[in-house]
Amino acid sequence: MTTFSIHNFGCRATDADTALLRHELQRHGLALIDDHSRADVVVLNTCTVTAAADAEARETLRKVHRANPSARIVVTGCYAQRAPGELATLPGVTLVVGNSHLAEIPRALSDAKASGASFTEQSPRDFVDLAQIEGPISLDRGPAKILSGDMFAEATISVPPAAALNPDRTRPILKIQDGCNNRCSYCVIPFVRGRSRSLPPSAVIHEIRTWVAASAREVVLSGINLGSYGRDLRPRTDLASLIERILRETSLERLRLSSIEPQDITKDFIDLVASSDRMAPHFHLPLQSGSNRILKAMHRWYRAEHYAERIRLIREELPHAGIGADVIVGFPGETNEDFTATVELIEDLPFTYLHVFSFSERPGTRAASLSARVAPPTIRERARTLRAIAQRKSAAFRRSEAGRRMQALTLNRTGENWTEALTGNYLKVRLASRIAANQWCYVEISERPEEAGAEISASPQKPLAQAVGSAS
Repeated sequence: MTTFSIHNFGCRATDADTALLRHELQRHGLALIDDHSRADVVVLNTCTVTAAADAEARETLRKVHRANPSARIVVTGCYAQRAPGELATLPGVTLVVGNSHLAEIPRALSDAKASGASFTEQSPRDFVDLAQIEGPISLDRGPAKILSGDMFAEATISVPPAAALNPDRTRPILKIQDGCNNRCSYCVIPFVRGRSRSLPPSAVIHEIRTWVAASAREVVLSGINLGSYGRDLRPRTDLASLIERILRETSLERLRLSSIEPQDITKDFIDLVASSDRMAPHFHLPLQSGSNRILKAMHRWYRAEHYAERIRLIREELPHAGIGADVIVGFPGETNEDFTATVELIEDLPFTYLHVFSFSERPGTRAASLSARVAPPTIRERARTLRAIAQRKSAAFRRSEAGRRMQALTLNRTGENWTEALTGNYLKVRLASRIAANQWCYVEISERPEEAGAEISASPQKPLAQAVGSAS
């Protein structure tokens, strides 16, 4: 039997794609193993949001090829969609499949040893139209084959069944939206994910019910632009309406949202999250810059004062909420004054964590053609400054939560005498005992945040209604 291993890079969307791909490959008769060095086929599901993500994928690919020269390496995901020819020239690569043709990978691999029609010989930069290929796809040695182009599955989003949930992930990710219609000047994702499209509400409800029946207690709703959910559907709907249906029509114990654009956060939406103890009090709103001049150059749809207003609304309604943001430093033309505006805004707002990124030129984006580049040493120094602020704010938030009794869900990560868990407001904590994964427990945050989140107490699991009532 042909064996395969799979390696995921990047965001929650690629994680969801990987879960589905893993399931489909097994359904087509391939056997999953977790050792790249022994697998017949190694699948790399890539990210391309930054140059560093590209470099990480290439380095992993080289390591896999050195450790297992006979493996057929299949590269898919966003990097494969953006630059298939570039990847096809790398040693060991047999097949490059963009997001547009992700669904064809199981067929390609299940037919790998079949004798029949195969690709005609082609240069690594040629593109293949699947509609012109009949019969099995041969993965014999030779120039890498490419399945890519702009043929995105606009009408549907495929979701892995409960049986495909990653056993290492306590909190399954449900991708309910893919693609993006925005055109932020630095972002390549709309070009590698296609236009925004949504999973119909009835399908979302069905999947959550199925996952709950399979013992899922928390589900994370994910998307490339989650706040745009439902705008492409007929009849049109929105994320708030979907959440209301999930709370009303399923018994899911906790629902968490991934990143949402700030313009999609309204007082009514915040009130909705605050209205139920089954909603995780956790918001992640990309900021990118605190300078209005830079936000305009980035083609972001808000200004710093609008962003600040939404963060303060969250904190007023949910005083213990976890609030995170993405920030980009070194965007072309960013002056000291622009960076100072970002620092001052971040200092002034009640963030509990930050993801700091150095600007990365992405081919094909408008920002790639901008002049007035910021010197790399300056970018590194600015990133260090923001990460230091983020570390300070994170520690302050943990101290502010000290002594509170909260509900946490145990994760699949343990040590000799500890278990990792996650609170509703996105505090990762360590319980001072071994507890099975996917269990609710009560925790009390230590007053010493320097101890890497070690807990001073954890009570046994209790029925959800009692735990929820006591956790707020």
